[in-house]
Amino acid sequence: MSTQADHGHELIPRPELTPDALRAALTVVAPGRLEEMQAMKDEAFAKAVEWQSLSPVQSWVLIWAKEIEIARRPDLSTRYARAKNNLEHEDPDIAQEALRELSAVLDEALKAVRE
Repeated sequence: MSTQADHGHELIPRPELTPDALRAALTVVAPGRLEEMQAMKDEAFAKAVEWQSLSPVQSWVLIWAKEIEIARRPDLSTRYARAKNNLEHEDPDIAQEALRELSAVLDEALKAVRE
């Protein structure tokens, strides 16, 4: 198990980067997204066969690890939701800041799952 930074309260531990572990984690933090996850998994595996490459499967794992990282950490989840809500704000400065914040949250989540 890797050493994880302390982000305060976490709903569940960070799952391993395996399809089964990611699915189990999503079942807890965002069960409403299970069909979306499965559809993307099916597409990734089909592309992997077609392309004769594991890269679509690796991308799928990272996408869902990042999504679960955001959902399992209330600090990231709150920042993510706030930024998404302000993306189309009528004040362009607020919308631009929301875009920067959204990018920062996604980068932080991806960095965390790659630790």
